[in-house]
Parts: sequence; structure tokens; C-alpha cells
Amino acid sequence: MAQREHPISTSATAALQILGSQIAAGRRNRRWTARELAGRAAISPRTLRNVEQGIPSASIGIVFELAVLVGVPLYGATEAQLRDVRIRATDRLALLPERVREPAIVIDGDF
Repeated sequence: MAQREHPISTSATAALQILGSQIAAGRRNRRWTARELAGRAAISPRTLRNVEQGIPSASIGIVFELAVLVGVPLYGATEAQLRDVRIRATDRLALLPERVREPAIVIDGDF
């Protein structure tokens, strides 16, 4: 079965190219070869090349992991700031009353 092409807007394409070039620059600043960075991210060198060229074929998780590995700040925030946001979001969920939280229902399939 052929994979369906999704239309990518000009803005999204430009953003992918910018992030890819930032990842490539970060890799070069660390003096890592493409093979070294690909190995650290557990991806193929071809996937890394596609990301650095802004080709929209890699998952966002891989792209973000590469950015973190080479020190590209995501959303203009440091790693500590991103961690703090995640912790605060988790803390807010803990403050919700139980009736608002998603119940942990175990469904018995024996009718």
C-alpha cells in the first residue's frame, strides 16, 4: 500500500528547513559527524540527512530529540524551562478533584 502524501504549507516547509539547518549547525559546532549524531539518536544517517534538509518524513519525536542532542532550544526555552513546564502541568492535574479526573475503570468483558 502506497503511503499517502500530505500537503505541507509553505510556512511549515520553511520551519522544517530552519530547524533542520539549526540541527546541522549544532552538529557541526559539536564537531560530530552525521554518522555520530545518527548513532546517538539511534536513527540512520539518511534520516538525519532528511531532517537536516527539512524533508518532512521524520517523526516530530526524532526531530525534537536531534534538536535536544545538539543544543537547539525548543520553543525558545531551555531544557530546564521545558522540564519545569511539564512538572507544573502534572502538578495542576494532581490538584483536580477525583470526580474531574479520568476514572480508572476496569471493564470485565464477561457479560
